[in-house]
Amino acid sequence: MSRNAGSEFLIEELTLDDPRPDEILVRYEAVGICHTDLEAAAGHLPTPHPVVLGHEGAGTVEAVGAAVTGFAPGDRVVLSLDSCGACRNCLAGQPAYCEQHIPLNFHARRPDGTVGLRDAAARPVHDHFFGQSSFASHGLAHPRSLVRIADHSLPLSTLAPLGCGIITGAGAVLNSLQVRAAGTVAVFGLGTVGLAALMAAVAAGATRVIAVDRKPERLLLAKELGATDVVDAATADSAQAVMDLTNGRGVDYSVESTGAIPVMNTAVAVLAPLGTAAVLGVAALDADLNANAFELLKGRTVTGSVMGHQAPGVLIPRLLELHRQGRFPLDRLINTYPLAEINQAVADVQAGIAVKAVLTHHA
Repeated sequence: MSRNAGSEFLIEELTLDDPRPDEILVRYEAVGICHTDLEAAAGHLPTPHPVVLGHEGAGTVEAVGAAVTGFAPGDRVVLSLDSCGACRNCLAGQPAYCEQHIPLNFHARRPDGTVGLRDAAARPVHDHFFGQSSFASHGLAHPRSLVRIADHSLPLSTLAPLGCGIITGAGAVLNSLQVRAAGTVAVFGLGTVGLAALMAAVAAGATRVIAVDRKPERLLLAKELGATDVVDAATADSAQAVMDLTNGRGVDYSVESTGAIPVMNTAVAVLAPLGTAAVLGVAALDADLNANAFELLKGRTVTGSVMGHQAPGVLIPRLLELHRQGRFPLDRLINTYPLAEINQAVADVQAGIAVKAVLTHHA
């Protein structure tokens, strides 16, 4: 639990409500740590404290509310974002762009303002973060947040990151950019999101995949995952390097996952005519991206992409099939930690030691 903004996570015993008619009780067994969790813990997002965070959960359904259909106790599930299910974007199969996205995912409470957790002094603790609050042994979730996983061959610790980071990067490539075979792709930033984008680009048949980062160990991993070229941004001008690698033409597609405005600008600047850049990194609310207006006239496009640009219930099975075929080795990104070592896991993520830290709840 995060009691106060900026403080370390605490392990506390809390009391959880029984599921309401439209809720599901999930026994969490694994959860990925995402940058969004850390931003919320630091107080940089509209998430109140005290709060149980976590939004890349995976586990087993223990109980379902009376109005819930489609899920039953014993189902293995991956949890992703919450959505209203009724707005125009939800009905179009794009729940990541739900008109109620901010309150449902960041305000850490039910739509009626209530919470499902109490501490030892019977004080309310915010939950329902991204409809799940999975930095816990159990939690209440809405059915729209759940994706049933029929295949029992993969451990839940491998499945958990599919709820956010993995689908964000891979979905940007497969859905927002729609990378074609023989295309050229540059990926800026090799965290979970960037490496998932890289793996998806390789799986899509891109003939040149250029990986850009400042950490040599990440560049080495990128090569192992299929990058044809790597650029160390700590020692080279990344824009010039990408242009040199493409004989001055630029790339058909670029993916930016750092949240740094100069990197976003570079991702746009290296596009070939008719190229498209996908911006995935979260910048400050008042940050402005800069692009040369004349260069945009050459058919270049800049797009944002959230949570894979496709319903998780559709995208996650797509990625699992690629994994089954050996074309999307997401397990290469994962380091596991017991839940009790959450602060060590956070420190390793912030230091760049772990790409994707996954907490296991019932070791």
